[in-house]
Amino acid sequence: MIHYSPYKGALLTGGFASNAYGDPTTRFMKDKTMFAVLKTGGKQYKVAKGDVLRVEKLAAEAGEEIQFNDVLMVGSTIGAPLVEGAGVKAEVIDQIKGEKVITFHKRRRKHGSKRTRGHRQQLTLVRITEILEKGADKSGVKTAVGSNTKA
Repeated sequence: MIHYSPYKGALLTGGFASNAYGDPTTRFMKDKTMFAVLKTGGKQYKVAKGDVLRVEKLAAEAGEEIQFNDVLMVGSTIGAPLVEGAGVKAEVIDQIKGEKVITFHKRRRKHGSKRTRGHRQQLTLVRITEILEKGADKSGVKTAVGSNTKA
């Protein structure tokens, strides 16, 4: 059974979702590189070794090595909700600011009031150095913790 998906006109086959080869167990692994899905700052990221990410600000200095322990998936191992003993090591490259977001409020008709505000999100630039399937709790690397300081 073949039908068109309402999402970007993709062609779908009936039954269980599968990859291009028809094997449902490897549908997440298009190439054979090890990857992980981690959670930080309320967002989820699919990462592989060598990837550079912009994540919500972390309490770490440039050059430090940190470890993300909230790993939802490693390779074909899916956590419930987290994978026990798994971790992702990363190196902090820099603390940066995101692009400016302008908010403009205007009251119509008789009020005549306007307000403009700008915001730049504070971010941390990290490079993934290693993905650990087991033994991350014994690695001795600093755990990635979000920064609660106001700038």
